[in-house]
Amino acid sequence: MVRKLLAGVALGLLTLAVSSQAFAQADVIEKRQAAMKNNSADAKAIKAAVEKKDYATVETKAKDIMGTADKIVSLFPKGSTNGKTKAKPEIWEKSDDFAKHAKNLNKAAGEVAAAAKSGDETAVNTKVKALGDACASCHKQFRAEKYSE
Repeated sequence: MVRKLLAGVALGLLTLAVSSQAFAQADVIEKRQAAMKNNSADAKAIKAAVEKKDYATVETKAKDIMGTADKIVSLFPKGSTNGKTKAKPEIWEKSDDFAKHAKNLNKAAGEVAAAAKSGDETAVNTKVKALGDACASCHKQFRAEKYSE
């Protein structure tokens, strides 16, 4: 009887541990998806602001993207592949390359912010295109077209 009770308790603890890990993965996936959606919204705001020559907004939104770029690698901890995600396994298989892409995004966003601060229209347009290219190159290598589920 004691054996059955201990086995039941052990099974319950194991189930709890697995459940808490699943919830933690869902939480990190939600956080990274929110961060990427914010980046997308910031990029759209930059595009609209460039058309209006509202360089203060361009600078602010570019700095917001820089802040997210600083956190991107931490939003993809090893093992966070289960759940509704478009993250490809290459993120973890080529983690150094993934980190370089995050740094490139940060650099590109910083260059947009600097160009916007200077008010140089040509530089802003050039740097905004480079920012889009930085996003696209990472997505091409590390983001699937469809969700994993």
